[in-house]
Amino acid sequence: MSDATVRFFVRLVHKVSSSRVFAKSAPHVIPAVDRGVHRLTRGRVLLSARLLPGVILTSTGARSGLPRRAPLACMPEDDGASWVLVGSNFGRTGHPAWSHNLLAYPEAFISWKGEEIPVTAQLLTGEERAAVWGALLVFWPPYATYQARVEREIRLFRLIGRDDEG
Repeated sequence: MSDATVRFFVRLVHKVSSSRVFAKSAPHVIPAVDRGVHRLTRGRVLLSARLLPGVILTSTGARSGLPRRAPLACMPEDDGASWVLVGSNFGRTGHPAWSHNLLAYPEAFISWKGEEIPVTAQLLTGEERAAVWGALLVFWPPYATYQARVEREIRLFRLIGRDDEG
């Protein structure tokens, strides 16, 4: 595929994923498909990861205390041991449920490339959040459209791998 074709495809995906129609339909379709494919492939495949890197987050329900699984796009950080999750909720008004869960119970697990990794979530604020937000907009420009669509500040979490062996 030529560079021009790839650039065209990337622009098209950015435009579609920034649309209000996508914001209304994607939260119902993408997670269900991702969970099914992830289960069928025993954690090796996430369809949405063909566009963006992705994890399956297993957190503890803020109200229920039960395990909750959510397929999410992520931005892996350069250290190879941390990931950024964006609580964009596809530009919808409320914060996603998984972000409430991480605020209540920051210890969680992610499935990353078929491997279960224990992580601790940190809500990013202030200058640290601003720096990561700038990197995210380069990584996936539609996040700017999502933020412009809502009054709330989109939550950013850094997931840091932890050693549960000790």
